[in-house]
Amino acid sequence: MDSKLTRIKELTTILKEAAEAYYAKDIEIMSNLEYDKLYDELVQLEEETGIVLAGSPTQTVGYEAVDELPKEAHDKPMLSLAKTKSREELQGWLMDREGLLSWKLDGLTIVLTYEEGRLSKAVTRGNGEVGEVITANAKSFKNVPLSIPHKGKLVLRGEAVISYSDFEKINAAISDEAMKYKNPRNLCSGSVRQLNSAITAERSVNFYAFSLVQCEGKEFETREEQVMFLQTMGFGTVPYIKVNKDNILQAIEEFAKKVEGYDIPSDGLVLILDDIAYGESLGRTSKFPRDSIAFKWADELRETTLLEIEWSASRTGLINPVAIFEPVELEGTTVSRASVHNISIVRALKLGLGDRISVYKANMIIPQIAENMTQSDTLEIPKCCPVCGGGTEVRQINEGQFLYCTNENCAAKKIKLFALFVGRDGLNIDGMSEATLEKFIAKGFLHEFSDLYHLDKHKDEIISMEGFGQKSYDKLIQAVEASRKTTLPKVIYGLGIAGVGLATAKLICKHFSYDINAMVQASAEELSEIEGIGDVIAQAFVTYFASKENRTMVERLLSELDIQVEKVDEESQTLTGQVVVITGSLELYENRNVLKDAIEAKGGKVTGSVTAKTTYLINNDITSTSSKNKKAKELSVPIVTEKEFVEKFLK
Repeated sequence: MDSKLTRIKELTTILKEAAEAYYAKDIEIMSNLEYDKLYDELVQLEEETGIVLAGSPTQTVGYEAVDELPKEAHDKPMLSLAKTKSREELQGWLMDREGLLSWKLDGLTIVLTYEEGRLSKAVTRGNGEVGEVITANAKSFKNVPLSIPHKGKLVLRGEAVISYSDFEKINAAISDEAMKYKNPRNLCSGSVRQLNSAITAERSVNFYAFSLVQCEGKEFETREEQVMFLQTMGFGTVPYIKVNKDNILQAIEEFAKKVEGYDIPSDGLVLILDDIAYGESLGRTSKFPRDSIAFKWADELRETTLLEIEWSASRTGLINPVAIFEPVELEGTTVSRASVHNISIVRALKLGLGDRISVYKANMIIPQIAENMTQSDTLEIPKCCPVCGGGTEVRQINEGQFLYCTNENCAAKKIKLFALFVGRDGLNIDGMSEATLEKFIAKGFLHEFSDLYHLDKHKDEIISMEGFGQKSYDKLIQAVEASRKTTLPKVIYGLGIAGVGLATAKLICKHFSYDINAMVQASAEELSEIEGIGDVIAQAFVTYFASKENRTMVERLLSELDIQVEKVDEESQTLTGQVVVITGSLELYENRNVLKDAIEAKGGKVTGSVTAKTTYLINNDITSTSSKNKKAKELSVPIVTEKEFVEKFLK
């Protein structure tokens, strides 16, 4: 018993840490396969011993709501689902009843409330009892109806998701490879739980309804009737197949065939009884409802031999390890390579060339290493960059270790960096492909960004290059010239500063009133006060402009460009020099972002934390003992209500 209890304690700690990282921090410290394996072991030990520790992952649901977003209790608890990987067990669970079999989408569960036909509230699942209010963000989802025909109170649940195709586009725009999101679910969670809904709006979040919780004035007998009603209200719903014990195995197979090509992330299926009254009569356990069950794909594992690790360099200097192994058949396709993500995972797997490994497709799509049976731990981490031969170093970033090339003039960095600069979200130079950039850089035409605007010096050489001619040259130069007229956020984004995407560049430019000199001279503390800018990004921005070489390069670049500047009515800038922090719920404005826009339109700055530079803290609960109120009192920063601030400055 002692050894089993020790293992229960160990598993509880490991799984709680993994769940907190996954749900609250959007960081994946172990694979789903490994988590499920440890979770099942814990369930088995708890059943054998009868011991369930407080805080056990088998008894809790989701994550604790973070402090930055308002919290709200759900009217009805949001339970997890019992699960199975057996198709026959799923068939047996259904017995002689009918059910709806649908995708189990892999995103973030949201509860939407409509009153008098309008979206009034959106709350995340949170820990199942209490979630985070993200109403402003939900209104920026691509397909959520802001108004519906039904005027009675309507409460529904669904999944916010980002498609694989949109995930690839968004990740491609992130400068630092180590800062890229690991999967669409992590990206979606980070997007939905933003403090700045403008960022959410850029992330292509979609919402798919899967459950009707309350519909004032209407009664339904079946789940299918509810789904059809939601569709008439304008909601996207999760695709389903109506099943019984005779066709459910065939239906599962139909879903299995679609998984690999399905653009919306899913991690299995959900089966719910169609008869609402019967399903509700079954009741619930402390954690699971009895009218529904989740089916998770049984991961198809194949043993193979690790042949090599390919080290792939990127424009930020990050060198990614990719496992190359003897080809195996997985989920109907031949697989021979899998990303290992970072040095931490390489070391955890104890890899070595020639090791016997097992591989699988996460959610039947993404190849990953499940286990290393040999664990020779003999793989050498490269001391030289595979592209330029320069030195490498291992850097600790958040929870993981990553390998970087230290040579600032590495060719891989230059090609990828120029590709970002000329890309759609940067200067958008049509026809300037990576292949063309590689040729121009190799011939010495391009050393820094301003060189793009002097390609005419190399006209004869370019025209004589393979794949080029007078017509191609003229078209390229025309595109280069057209790119001179641009905006400052696009330029800042195009510089490739680690972590500074286009949305972040816009936030920084707006904060500094599009004054490049003010940005260059800003401190990390000042930058991190911008809502939506963290300490890591702030430090990266400061470090970039601390380099005299970078500053000079940017000056030369700006001299080639025609920056379009927003015109500001100086007489209206009554809040110039004022630094404001907004906290708590609002009464006069729809949300914080609307109030923030009103303040910034008057020349004020809105930051996320109270510092000595803060002029006012807006909080309708002046007597609150929140950390921001305490900090304001310590620094003698005036705390005013929304109404007081509006009457004084915004009328």
